[in-house]
Amino acid sequence: MGRLLSIAVFIFCLPILIHVQAQEVLRGEVRIDVEPPSPLYMDEEIPLRPDTLRRRALEESALYYGAMIYGWSFRYEIGERARGIAEEIELEKLGSIAWGDPALRPTDTRLFGNQFLLETDYYLNEVQLRRRAAWKSGTVRSIQGYGMGPLGGPENEEGWLALREEALRDAARVALRGFLRGQERNRPKTVSGFICLAAFPRYFTDSGYLKASGRFLADITEVRPFAAW
Repeated sequence: MGRLLSIAVFIFCLPILIHVQAQEVLRGEVRIDVEPPSPLYMDEEIPLRPDTLRRRALEESALYYGAMIYGWSFRYEIGERARGIAEEIELEKLGSIAWGDPALRPTDTRLFGNQFLLETDYYLNEVQLRRRAAWKSGTVRSIQGYGMGPLGGPENEEGWLALREEALRDAARVALRGFLRGQERNRPKTVSGFICLAAFPRYFTDSGYLKASGRFLADITEVRPFAAW
């Protein structure tokens, strides 16, 4: 109880930054477990220290803002069993938000049960604004998917975020696969394009896996039929 009280005091003392200049802003909320729910994490500090909670929440927010602004390029090999061609989706990250980026600003923090909640704003620069504008064109489709990744052993300072990113990338692959399978009447050989995160994802654990629910925006730039090969 005393530890949670100290966390609450820490949260209350965090500065809330207000930006009055008119500018496009992305907003999101992340939730970090104060006490990791899985017995696999017994080597963790339990509960997580206030500075650990805040750092992890900011790092996780930076991951999602990067996925919303830059996203990934993709190449989907749809596959054909009769031809011995395996199904495969490749995602390549196109950019990221660096740790300590001053454009990422906390706006609210609070404790909700066993979770530390952090709300943030991200103020886009001119280059980022142009990238975001491209995701508003008429050819972009909204898609959704659930992905999964390993829950992991005892998390460490470097690996905990990679587990969440792996589940997020899997959600993007699942969303693309479901969308593309339903769109092409005559199955093509490969489909290429770009995909970005539309909003912060949600995570949950199930049957020993970390699962992510994500909504994405997809822009298909090339469809190559089997006849082209």
